[in-house]
Amino acid sequence: MQLIRWFLVSLFAVGAAALAQAQTEAPVKVVVPAFTFPAKAQVGGRTLVLNGAGTRYRAVFQVYQAGLYLEKPAHHFVDMQSPTEARRIQLVMLREVKSDELGKLFARGIQDNLDKASAARLMSSMWRMSELFTEYKRLDAGDQIILDWVPGKGTVVTVKGKVSGEPFKEPEFFNALAGIWLNAAPADWKLREAMLGVKAVETAEGSR
Repeated sequence: MQLIRWFLVSLFAVGAAALAQAQTEAPVKVVVPAFTFPAKAQVGGRTLVLNGAGTRYRAVFQVYQAGLYLEKPAHHFVDMQSPTEARRIQLVMLREVKSDELGKLFARGIQDNLDKASAARLMSSMWRMSELFTEYKRLDAGDQIILDWVPGKGTVVTVKGKVSGEPFKEPEFFNALAGIWLNAAPADWKLREAMLGVKAVETAEGSR
């Protein structure tokens, strides 16, 4: 337990430092227009539909857009965690970001939504996910990260159009990744609502 505690504290400190640095740096000019997510995507031979999409802000700066694809629409995170259904989270960068810092912030986002026991079980995958981004110096505007859950195979991570490393086998790890944006302590509440299609549902219900 002491090793786990040390790992989580260190990860939090690194992620916090990266976030503080990103907030104080001058904004990088966006060189691509806002991305339009396709209505459908193919994952593991299955057709997924766009559940919702939105923009991640850090302070007043746009960082990336994120889209959530599911086999059938869902508006609650608990309803989209079945290991038998394919899923996709697609990120499109809107400004330059150091990829290793993004990887560490991913790990921190996972940590923020897991209890200590769950974090301990996924610690090796969290560490591998953080290291995965070190082979890229940075992500530029227009670059994409795609996180696919492929039933029977695992979580497939694609960065800049290239599959990175072996799939992560645990279904819990994809759910932990998705939790960065969709769980109780999301990276951005407005982005969470957009990906879950919450506002669209509320608008439709309010018009009845």
